[in-house]
Amino acid sequence: MKWERLTVGPVQENTYILWNEKKEGIIFDPGSESKKIISLIEKRGVKPLAVLLTHAHFDHIGAVDDVREKWNIPVYVHKKEKDWLVDPNKNGSAHFMQNISAKKADHLIPGEGELKIGSFALHVLETPGHSPGSVSYYVSSAETVFSGDALFAGSIGRTDLYGGDQALLLKSIHDKLLNLPEETMVLSGHGPETTIGAEMDSNPFLSGF
Repeated sequence: MKWERLTVGPVQENTYILWNEKKEGIIFDPGSESKKIISLIEKRGVKPLAVLLTHAHFDHIGAVDDVREKWNIPVYVHKKEKDWLVDPNKNGSAHFMQNISAKKADHLIPGEGELKIGSFALHVLETPGHSPGSVSYYVSSAETVFSGDALFAGSIGRTDLYGGDQALLLKSIHDKLLNLPEETMVLSGHGPETTIGAEMDSNPFLSGF
């Protein structure tokens, strides 16, 4: 299992590509610069099977339609954000004087549990707080979690946008993410990768846990 990070757009959002030995892949949070994302995927010879969204804020969805249409693949988002892709007020772009939207998701994630896409088995963790429908995708075979904007290296997600709740975010991190193995790689929506163990030891926002 391999992954690669692309940092895209004006707020430096991280888009990830995960692929297996068959060169089947999953695209996480295609936020912007669709040509850059498509070019990398083609360069790696990967065949995408789906787009998975950790949440539907504007900086994570700007290239959704382009990559979906390029490979005719489905898009997944949590049911609590089913209408966020089409609503600039909810996805936050209107807050920044923009109008970013995408077509509705093809599949709504109902809650926690295993999500199978092709030969991929991902465990969906509900990690709300940054947004109501924020989820993290844990891939045990890769010892990796795609945490979106819940947990960062040395920080946590902002909670001042629509539906944000800092107390809930801290509870999500404590109850869901910090219970993963300490060696788990955390691939965040912004900034560098980290590990669960490193954040348990040094993240100042988590010092009370």
